[in-house]
Amino acid sequence: MAKLKKVAGMLAAATLMSMSPQPATAAGKAFDFEFTAIDGDPMPLSEFKGKAVLVVNTASLCGFTGQYAGLQELYQSRADKGLVVIGVPSNNFGNQEPGTEEEIAEFCEARYQVTFPMTEKVDVVGDNAHPFYRWISAELGERRAPRWNFYKYLISPEGAVVGSWPSTTKPTAKTITAEVDKLLAGQ
Repeated sequence: MAKLKKVAGMLAAATLMSMSPQPATAAGKAFDFEFTAIDGDPMPLSEFKGKAVLVVNTASLCGFTGQYAGLQELYQSRADKGLVVIGVPSNNFGNQEPGTEEEIAEFCEARYQVTFPMTEKVDVVGDNAHPFYRWISAELGERRAPRWNFYKYLISPEGAVVGSWPSTTKPTAKTITAEVDKLLAGQ
């Protein structure tokens, strides 16, 4: 009888666990996700298959906003070799991206001559985080999810996350450029 109660208890626990919300699991590739471009057009990441992609959550009123210049430099110097930089405006940290998509695009163009693709403004953390960023958190763990603006994620030409860096790492830092160059060389 004790054995029967134990089995019944285990079954009850398993049933409760299956009814409880489960944490997101890392599945798929970066290229399974889609953003909306800052101009409103669809931006499926699948259009970047075969390229190295650096995805960065951005903000116009942040102490790290000057990194737009480094992102543009990195993009310009390696775009012809297969690098794509994608800026993802977000207002999640310190209300530092309060503008509209039009205002953000104008600011980036006028101030930093940004020519790399930009998405519409999205959440990168929290319950409303864009699915790409939920995937990043599932892939790398919550501690490597964005903690502030200008977190950087390097995606391989096959769609896997192969590097991540915090706000304090400049886009042109050797730690980033070495990883980008390794991907672009096909290693």
